[in-house]
Amino acid sequence: MSDDRGPWGEPPEPGERAGAIPARPAHEPAFRAPWPALLIAALIIGSYGLQVASGPPEVWIERFGFTPAGLAEGQWGGLLSSQFVHGGWTHAGLNALGALAFGAPVARFLGTRLPGAVTFLLFFLVCGVLSALGYALVHPGSINMLVGASGAVSGLMGAASRLIDRRPGLAPFNSSAVIGMAIGWVVVNLLMALFGLRMVTGGAPIAWEAHLFGYAAGLLLLWPTARLLRRV
Repeated sequence: MSDDRGPWGEPPEPGERAGAIPARPAHEPAFRAPWPALLIAALIIGSYGLQVASGPPEVWIERFGFTPAGLAEGQWGGLLSSQFVHGGWTHAGLNALGALAFGAPVARFLGTRLPGAVTFLLFFLVCGVLSALGYALVHPGSINMLVGASGAVSGLMGAASRLIDRRPGLAPFNSSAVIGMAIGWVVVNLLMALFGLRMVTGGAPIAWEAHLFGYAAGLLLLWPTARLLRRV
């Protein structure tokens, strides 16, 4: 099923011809972001604020972070809780901004009413879980602590890449936008792997592998997710 909504999820302006390709917005201002994306950003910032206010931030990292070794021992909770634990304000702030920037088109596409909003939140969490599982697959038994929402945010980025190439509906996997964004994100993460950039995460190593697994999850899961909501 298709409708007149564009890839950014907004309905056509009054008087706009159905099926026409309207001018694409030059940018996505934060104050116009749909409330589900704002909610995710607020949860990221709010949870880190609580982490800082409740004592040494390292306590939360040890308690709620994720490790492949813990997963092997049956500690599954970290797959979810680690997404809302961060290594510093910069780490949390960048993930919140990423959730706004890339979550906005995805949230609009899935719909901002309750069913779409709940699905958007679950989509975000599933991308984060799959990113952590991917990290565990690459590093089985590792005791390195994985924290932060960057894997889930990478999933939103992968999903958003299918929403910026054409109207209406989803861009195909072989479109220039999808391929270009995927290559760009792989290059960025390879640079992270080579040079570290630990100042972003408060000194912790960057789990670039989790970013790539999260990106792939968002890229691949957007269509079946939208199909469940009858958005495509």
